[in-house]
Amino acid sequence: MRLNRENSGARWRMRPDGPDKVTGSLAYLTDLTAPGMLHGLVLRSPHPHARIAAVRTDAARRLPGVAAVLTGRDVPGLNRFGIARQDQPVFCEDRVRYVGDAVAAVAADSLESARRALELIEVEYEPLPLLDDPEQALRPEAPPLHPEGNVLHAKTYRTGDAGPVFASCAHIVEETYRTPRQMHAYMETEGGLFVPGPEGGLTVYAPTQHGRMDRLQLSRILAMPEERIRVVSSPIGGSFGGKDELNVQPYGALLALASGRPVRIHNSRRESVRAGLKRHPMIIRMKTGTDANGRILAHRVSIVADTGPYASLGAEVLNFATEHAVSAYRFGCVDAESVSVFTNNGMSGEFRGFGGNQAVFALEGQMDRLADALGMDPWEFRRLNLKTADEPGPFGQPIARTDGAAKAWAALAGSRLWRERSAVRTPQAEVPLASSSAAADARDAGTALRRRIAADSAAPVSAGGEADPPWRKIGIGAAMVMHGAGLGFGIPDPSGGRLALRQDGKIEAAFGFEECGQGLIATLEQMMIERFGFAADDIRIVIGDSDAVPDSGSSTASRATSMMWRALGLLERPFTEKLLEAAAKACGRPSRLLGLGEGGIRDLETGERIVAYEALAGRQKEPIVCEAATRYPAADTDIVGAHFLYSYAAVAAKVEIDGLTGRVRVLEQFHAVAAGPVMNPQGYLGQIEGGSAMALGYALLEEAAMRRGQYVTNNFDTYLIPTIADAGGPVEVAAIEDLPEGDEHGPRGVGEIGSVGLAAAIASAVRHAAGAWIDRLPIDPALLQEARPFEKAAVIGDE
Repeated sequence: MRLNRENSGARWRMRPDGPDKVTGSLAYLTDLTAPGMLHGLVLRSPHPHARIAAVRTDAARRLPGVAAVLTGRDVPGLNRFGIARQDQPVFCEDRVRYVGDAVAAVAADSLESARRALELIEVEYEPLPLLDDPEQALRPEAPPLHPEGNVLHAKTYRTGDAGPVFASCAHIVEETYRTPRQMHAYMETEGGLFVPGPEGGLTVYAPTQHGRMDRLQLSRILAMPEERIRVVSSPIGGSFGGKDELNVQPYGALLALASGRPVRIHNSRRESVRAGLKRHPMIIRMKTGTDANGRILAHRVSIVADTGPYASLGAEVLNFATEHAVSAYRFGCVDAESVSVFTNNGMSGEFRGFGGNQAVFALEGQMDRLADALGMDPWEFRRLNLKTADEPGPFGQPIARTDGAAKAWAALAGSRLWRERSAVRTPQAEVPLASSSAAADARDAGTALRRRIAADSAAPVSAGGEADPPWRKIGIGAAMVMHGAGLGFGIPDPSGGRLALRQDGKIEAAFGFEECGQGLIATLEQMMIERFGFAADDIRIVIGDSDAVPDSGSSTASRATSMMWRALGLLERPFTEKLLEAAAKACGRPSRLLGLGEGGIRDLETGERIVAYEALAGRQKEPIVCEAATRYPAADTDIVGAHFLYSYAAVAAKVEIDGLTGRVRVLEQFHAVAAGPVMNPQGYLGQIEGGSAMALGYALLEEAAMRRGQYVTNNFDTYLIPTIADAGGPVEVAAIEDLPEGDEHGPRGVGEIGSVGLAAAIASAVRHAAGAWIDRLPIDPALLQEARPFEKAAVIGDE
């Protein structure tokens, strides 16, 4: 299936939440208010590393309008949180480890009073030695940030001794790649409304990707049974992994219970930058060798990841990055050793792609460099070393069989964009093609023809018939992606759902997922319509409310669509049978002659509707309900984090480089994605487009720079994220839907895969255009300016 914005058809439907979102009428959880509401603020450390000598709050408590002032002494339960490892203090007691660490919190009648109260809290700090470099933190003389030292987690995977194998290689490429700290840049910053109940309970309205995990963590902090805490976690104004971990929830909950009044907290953008999670910066060293024919014989990987002051999901991200640094190819001997390191930099955590973005940028850079050393076509070199459908996964584990990798490779090889690459001369030929305006016109068939003629004659012309300036160059590059979905072996990954015919006649689909903007509601509605034959008006979707939905697991890891599909498959027969049996009793007809349809139960022979769902519901003493429990498929292995289900993608990017400014502009993209059946074409395309926009920023613009433990970029005035003007030309998506016969796992999620490979493809395209190798992101325009000639094999970004 080819997907682009010009596609139309019966399966392209308006998103149920679309009108409210585009008109601004949708009430997000951070928009909520309550009578008698207080405003909460958190006092955070100005120091990246310091000892707390004293905290004095008396003046703040005496301020008129202040209802609560809290420190670590006021936490009734566990003064720690973290999804995987509870090591981050709610309130720091004796030491702060980054500039976002919380020391106290206040609730007051107004924001002005709350701000004044923060100013009145006196904290005495004694600065401690700073660790702002993960490699320095590994040195024996480095001061330990935690009792166990500065290593959060180490991951090793070896299949043999690589040393002798490298000695026999005909070609070896050794490179160091560096990737940046990236912001999630969601429009809605962290926040929520926290409402105490009349009998000591608590209702939390806060955007999060895993409401039940939030409830579990809050129960530990508050020393309160989970059943007394209700978490409403959807809708969310963007997350991309950044709201999977607790953020303001502990402070809002504690302040609400301490004051006995509702408390609203909503981070400013600066506060979000300071305290929020970021993508893990990584230093990735790779050494890869081939024989004379281009077959890879040995691959050595070393990853150093900066996890910041506390764990969050740093260990899991490192496992994923290591897995995907040895992913889609047949390597012969593998030697991978990775480490995630504590520093006094900002918090790193879950982010769309989950470590795969960093690993694929490095791995695909190796593939291009090896092909260059061999004098081979880079895409053909990948085919030569690509694993077949019957081979095991990256860690040697059994995986679900699919030839998605080969089909994605072939789709890109046959794409118009990749075929055009042969018409664009390499830097050695000194044939610059296309100005910015010409690039926009290149989609016109006549212009494309003129361009091919110009390339063949080595006399480039623009769409207007004039020669293009020599400082503009065009390049096309590509990358392969293998992306694991689900949480991986050894990590609990349950799911489930519920269908019910309610008294008002609505078919209620209840799942414990959250709508983060990814189109989950539209996808679930589409699956219900296609599987059961309901009309959209027959369906009510309930998500993101711990009191109203079953446990479906987290809205992460590209798992939600797969788990909804699986749960609906388990529910289809029993729920249908219950509805038809009830209709048979109501109408006096055999259930075998009845079927589900739009608006109600129908006669299978005539198609006539014989009873509406509302009328059928009115005849029942109790709602008709079916529940299903399932889990995400896991690999049969003992390697924690290893995946079983993978999606594959091949990504091509066409870029233009302006040699005067050094700016790189993406003109076109092609994504071949092998992720099983498409449930919602509009949502599928939207996920690839959105993910690629995020990857474009990662490649060209975004870096949450830090200097001595302090953020240099505090707001969006200095932190640049791509706008629609930066997104470039068309994004064409080829959805490869077929799966092997007998595959029972259905659609794989595409929430992340569109974000993983584009940076590597852009780097490849820059090499094609300018002859420059890219080993660092984001690409520095200063290093591509005309002042530095476009010379063959120039190394960009080396120190």
